[in-house]
Amino acid sequence: MTGHGFLQQVERGAATAEQGNTLVALIHLENAALHGSTPLLASYLGYCLARERHQFKKGVSLCLEALKQEPGQAIHYLNLGRVYVAAGQKELAIKTLRRGLKLGRNRLIPEELKKFGIRKEPVFRSLPRNHPLNKYLGLLSALL
Repeated sequence: MTGHGFLQQVERGAATAEQGNTLVALIHLENAALHGSTPLLASYLGYCLARERHQFKKGVSLCLEALKQEPGQAIHYLNLGRVYVAAGQKELAIKTLRRGLKLGRNRLIPEELKKFGIRKEPVFRSLPRNHPLNKYLGLLSALL
């Protein structure tokens, strides 16, 4: 497989996983893994292995490997959070997803957090959530 074909396979696997078909994505990603590795491949492969084969330790390991190589990429936190969700580790999942959220705008992370019914942390943790400063600064930050 050429370098271009390898990257296409990884991108196809990632896109298929985002469409919700992690079984087909796993096939693409495992085929790509025969020809090389990238942090994106490791991250999505970890997520798909956790979802489809319940290989949670391997899934966490692959996602952590991706994070070690690209610590500033929110997508790796998203996939690690998803692995924790699949493993039933809700608190770790939320903590991981929130870390990814702090890295930048990734529309998928808030969507994943909404599945838990989780709201963002208040702007000022020392004040109650309904305090006017938290309320209005939170609304303002959501617009930015």
